[in-house]
Amino acid sequence: MDLHLTNKLAVVTGASKGIGLAVVRTLLDEGAVVAAVSRRPSPELTELTGTRLFHVAADLSTVDGPARAIEEAVQHLGGLDIVINNAGGPPPGATLPRFSFEQLTDADWRSMIDFNLFGVVRAVRAALPHLLSRGGGAIVNVSSTHAHVPSAVNVDYGAAKAGVNNLTQALSEEYGPRGIRVNTVSPGPVRTPWWTEPGGAAEVLAAATGTDRETVLNTSAAEMMQLTTGRLIDPQEIADQIVLLASPRSGSTTGSDVIVDAGLVKTV
Repeated sequence: MDLHLTNKLAVVTGASKGIGLAVVRTLLDEGAVVAAVSRRPSPELTELTGTRLFHVAADLSTVDGPARAIEEAVQHLGGLDIVINNAGGPPPGATLPRFSFEQLTDADWRSMIDFNLFGVVRAVRAALPHLLSRGGGAIVNVSSTHAHVPSAVNVDYGAAKAGVNNLTQALSEEYGPRGIRVNTVSPGPVRTPWWTEPGGAAEVLAAATGTDRETVLNTSAAEMMQLTTGRLIDPQEIADQIVLLASPRSGSTTGSDVIVDAGLVKTV
């Protein structure tokens, strides 16, 4: 299916690994021109060389990082049609999962909300004039099933992502009549470096449950979270949904939250 993305101008944040890297690859495959935003380029991102890919170095956890990233991206691209706000998760210096509200200080809350909610607010604020100048476009914000399933585990992350969902709905109402569609994708547990890298979630859970990292990744994480599919989600499965929402093929989809969760959320 042709997604009609040839020569569309896209910004992807959190683009160096995991879901963001998969989104960059997919957009390039569909013919888009992409500005990939991350603190630094990963080897995997660097391998995606070509005239339709630019890297923008930025720290989106800072106050001015998102706006500077958008402006530099637009300088490279010459305009803007698509914004994928994927950057999120643990802010610099934080390790997840955290198992109790009582573990969290005010500083923990501020850094989590700054990165996961205000990062989106600031990026959208900077992107809107460029999208409007081209007659509209698409914004896809990456949220989480934590926004739907409140838990003592990572409570600050869930609260921040619930804010992203609310923001997305509000933006879709205000800017839909002006040609900008805004949607979220809420992934469940995705097998990204957040899980797999040293000191990541798999090792933290392994230590907490008395097992090993590979068992967590291959079986016990899915069992603990009662994933219907029996496995963690592949980043490409999330990227496919994000890119479809960014495509003109989804022209009547706005204000929606698409859950891609391996069956984690079991409510109607």
